[in-house]
Amino acid sequence: MKAWRMPELGDPWQKLAVEDVASPQVGSGMVKIAVEATDLNFADILQCQGSYQVKLEPPFTPGMGSVGRVLAVPEGVNLQIGQRVVGPTVGPAGGYAEEAMLLAEQATPIADEVDPIKAVAMHVTYGTAWFGLHLRGNLQPGETVLVLAAAGGVGAAALELAKLQGCWVIAAAGGPEKTATCKSMGADEVIDYDHEDLYERVMELTQGRGVDVIYDPVGGEYFDVSRRLIAWEGRILIIGFASGTIPSAPMNHALVKNYSIVGVHMGGYRQKDPAPFEQCYSTLYSMLLAGQINPLVDRVVGFEDLPTALLDLSERRSKGRIVFVPN
Repeated sequence: MKAWRMPELGDPWQKLAVEDVASPQVGSGMVKIAVEATDLNFADILQCQGSYQVKLEPPFTPGMGSVGRVLAVPEGVNLQIGQRVVGPTVGPAGGYAEEAMLLAEQATPIADEVDPIKAVAMHVTYGTAWFGLHLRGNLQPGETVLVLAAAGGVGAAALELAKLQGCWVIAAAGGPEKTATCKSMGADEVIDYDHEDLYERVMELTQGRGVDVIYDPVGGEYFDVSRRLIAWEGRILIIGFASGTIPSAPMNHALVKNYSIVGVHMGGYRQKDPAPFEQCYSTLYSMLLAGQINPLVDRVVGFEDLPTALLDLSERRSKGRIVFVPN
């Protein structure tokens, strides 16, 4: 089969090479799929560079999440040949290939009528947004929400789910093209934080009150702005640190304003309490089939364009998700 491989650690747009490799062998707790689509993640880039928390020894095929048809399952796994599933890939047999291995216990069956590109674009991003806004953030209709990096994958998902919850949403993104995208997705107000002062604009829009919930996948300097913008008894949802800087929080400030700093580690529930995943994905796939949500897909790329697409993702030149399709 054909697969992109990392022969050594480094920037994937420089190091990736297409190779003909043997089909991966199914091991215990795994399922082999014919890849239909794989989403590009910033974490894939970090893993190729050797700076992600889950280390892989080269050579390996990147691509952390895929959707496809089951080709082989070990005994004891309750999946059928030909069934479409989506989920995280296993170790060196990632999704930038014609075939990949998924973790069987985390492989979610999806209906044949679900678009595989939409499914893989939605699975992690909307799952993260659902866990953040609903499970951890206890979002209520009528609340005000500020979404940072709102034109990115997880940000766009949060924007859409918050609007569906009946909230008033301010979307912050960098540049006029991205803010226009946010507006088209239903944001009530947009802020271009490359050219506008985020603090001043939010306080102006909220008549000095601030917002009830802040969805923050960025971290860094924006966290300090966020804590100044959060309203009394508000919640700052910590999604990630795309800025590359992990901020520190002065606890006296949280005490005085009575706000909560809420960690959102979706993957951690796999070991602690997997029950929310069933509710999450049952809800999201029903919404997808009903046309209530529409994952933002920047573009679909094949084998030739994958390295360039990863570079664009690294340099934040994309909106929503980029999806790899091997055919």
